[in-house]
Parts: sequence; structure tokens; C-alpha cells
Amino acid sequence: MKVISANTAKATTIIWNGKTEITGIYKYPVNGSIMLGKEAVAGDTIADRRVHGGSHKACYLFSGNHYPYWKGRYGHLSWDWGMFGENLSLEDMDESQIRIGDVYRIGTALVQVSMPREPCYKLGLRFDTQRILREFISFGYPGSYVRVLEEGAVTAGDKAVLEFRSENPLTVRDCFLLYYQKEKAADLLKLAVENTALPHYKREYLMQYL
Repeated sequence: MKVISANTAKATTIIWNGKTEITGIYKYPVNGSIMLGKEAVAGDTIADRRVHGGSHKACYLFSGNHYPYWKGRYGHLSWDWGMFGENLSLEDMDESQIRIGDVYRIGTALVQVSMPREPCYKLGLRFDTQRILREFISFGYPGSYVRVLEEGAVTAGDKAVLEFRSENPLTVRDCFLLYYQKEKAADLLKLAVENTALPHYKREYLMQYL
């Protein structure tokens, strides 16, 4: 995998359900590098730290390979990297192959795959329709959050090199689909609750379905 673009957002004011809010969904490419910190990307806007940022969601990765599909559906929008709110747009990122717990060296940072992204209404704001949420879930390739094990700088053109392959075979895509399955697959549930790289609160939530 290779970094196509490194992206951050400035604070943007929006109106949602009659209330004024701040969002960081409008990310765009930066010139130069971004610094991946333990809790967030330096200089990036995180409006609601209850659901974004923190040790398990310090940085969001999305595959540039999915862009043609979405451009085909939303070609009328103004497109640039960072469209999905990702900090790093990656070439050849495949969520059906990347495991929860895999460790990558990206630039000078060391990161661990922690959990798939779950879409919220702010993605709908970026795409001018909340319909995108259902479509995003159905598509099944959500990108991934990572935990930052070693802080470091990442620049477009840097490679993402696998340093450690998780022994637990649960992939990012498997985990994402598991979240939304009405009838949750028992084998995937077992892998999820046993995967210590997945945040404890997610494992605790899934454990009730075993």
C-alpha cells in the first residue's frame, strides 16, 4: 500500500436539525506531511471527541481504490482526496485482507489497525444526502481506524509496510459486516470478542450475541 494523500480539516460550521455544530468531515489534501499523534492527527479538527479521535481512532484510513465506485454514484459532487473524512488515502488498501490487529509502518509512524469506521450523519453532509449511510454500509468497505503505537510523520508517497500480521484472522470487512448483521455469524463473533486489538467496549457489545 502507498499513501496517495494526507488530509486534514479546518473547523466548519454546519446547521443540523436546527442546531449549530462544528465538524471536521471536510478534509482536504495538505502540502507536506501530517503528524500522527497518540490521540489525533496534529492540526486536524475533531469536533466531537466522544465519537472521534482518542487512542482507538487516532487516524482514519480509506482506500483510494473505492473512489471510482463512489464517483460513479456521486459524479456531480466536487471530488478531492479526503472525501470520506479520511486522514490518509491509501492505494491498494483492501479491507477484506487487512486484519484487526495488523501493525503497519507508515512514514515514520507505527500504527495498529483497531476497528472499521461506522458512518454517521456527517458523512451525509459531505455527500449532500443521508442516503449515503445506507449505501456505505451495503458497500461493505468502510476504511479503518488505527491506533498510533509510535508517533510520526506521514507524507504522500510513503509506503505502508506490514510489520506484524495479527494471528486473529478477523478482517476489517468481516468486523464491519458483523456490526450490521441481524443474524450475527457465530464464528466471526468468537473471533471478534477474542481479538484484543478491537476496543474493549466493542468486544463487550458483541459478546452479548454469543
